[in-house]
Amino acid sequence: MNFEPSCLSFTEQPRTESEWENSFTLKMFLFQFVNLNSSTFYIAFFLGRLTGRPGAYLRVLNRWKLEECHPSGCLIDLCLQMGIIMVLKQTWNNFMELGYPLIQNWWTRRKLRQEYGNNGKPIFPQWEKDYNLQPMNAYGLFDEYLEMILQFGFTTIFVAAFPLAPLLALLNNVIEIRLDAYKFVTQWRRPLASRAKDIGVWYGILEGIGILSVITNAFVIAVTSDFIPRLVYAYKYGPCAGQGQAGEKCMIGYVNASLSVFLVADFEDQSKPSANQSTMIGEEVKYCRYRDYREAPHSKEPYAYTLQFWHVLAARLAFIIVFEHLVFSIKNLIAYMIPDLPKDLRDRMRREKYLIQEMMYEAELERLHKERNERKRNGKGSHNEWP
Repeated sequence: MNFEPSCLSFTEQPRTESEWENSFTLKMFLFQFVNLNSSTFYIAFFLGRLTGRPGAYLRVLNRWKLEECHPSGCLIDLCLQMGIIMVLKQTWNNFMELGYPLIQNWWTRRKLRQEYGNNGKPIFPQWEKDYNLQPMNAYGLFDEYLEMILQFGFTTIFVAAFPLAPLLALLNNVIEIRLDAYKFVTQWRRPLASRAKDIGVWYGILEGIGILSVITNAFVIAVTSDFIPRLVYAYKYGPCAGQGQAGEKCMIGYVNASLSVFLVADFEDQSKPSANQSTMIGEEVKYCRYRDYREAPHSKEPYAYTLQFWHVLAARLAFIIVFEHLVFSIKNLIAYMIPDLPKDLRDRMRREKYLIQEMMYEAELERLHKERNERKRNGKGSHNEWP
């Protein structure tokens, strides 16, 4: 027997239209989220962390060395990336949202003038002028939701690296409200109204972004920034170690402690400096410094991780765990103290439900009484007619 392959078993077939909309929304959000946030996640957690060390760099095809962060740290690169996204991208989006219908309507009016001649502007009734405006996209509301959700993600996920993100988002939303009002009144046809009991799957997406933002900010503070290494140095290796003090005096020597020593002679052939570079300051350079916690080249285990590295790593992991549990505990406490429905509204809903049940019970009881009375009358009539 020959069996023809069926494509139906490999395609998604939702049962209802709402299920299809939820599936489409989730897929489009995931696509846009990965597309727009991949660069920020790369800068925050991967840039400069897989390059190896001097003398043992990891290279692509044994030729190209991987990209590294700025000497000041990856947090500066992440801050610049977030600033570009929150300022330039939002400005471009607003320009396109307003510019596209303006250009389309101008082109429509131009074609109408050509059709009616150049004797003057054609006079149309108001309803025909409105009809010549741009129709609202069938997914216009979806696009607005998607834009707001993506903005919420940019604002919350890396807010520790760019604290101005909420302020820029607020300013953008104030401007966009006026732009949307102008578009609805002058550039678009009146959209058809539709009823919805809630925001649908967007609520679950917002919950997921909130959880992801807590985890991401914990990793940004612990891994990307120098907050934890500075604390470890101040309380363990600095001049105030063991004294329980904190301040600028306790951070003396931190930069020197955060740099490791490397012997220039141990460079790979691709990385060895030329003779002119090594003697440009008047004497040959034998040692250089780099950001890491490794042993000296003449120690028993050259370039092995020092004890300070493991202390910093343990402190980072502990901070992530404590930070996440603390934030989630506060979130659950606030959610418990401030319920979604006020107590008086919940009581009124319960009373309304109780009254509806009472009315249904009374109606059913009345129907049963009527049926019983009808059966009695029918039974009595049939008894009288019996010979």
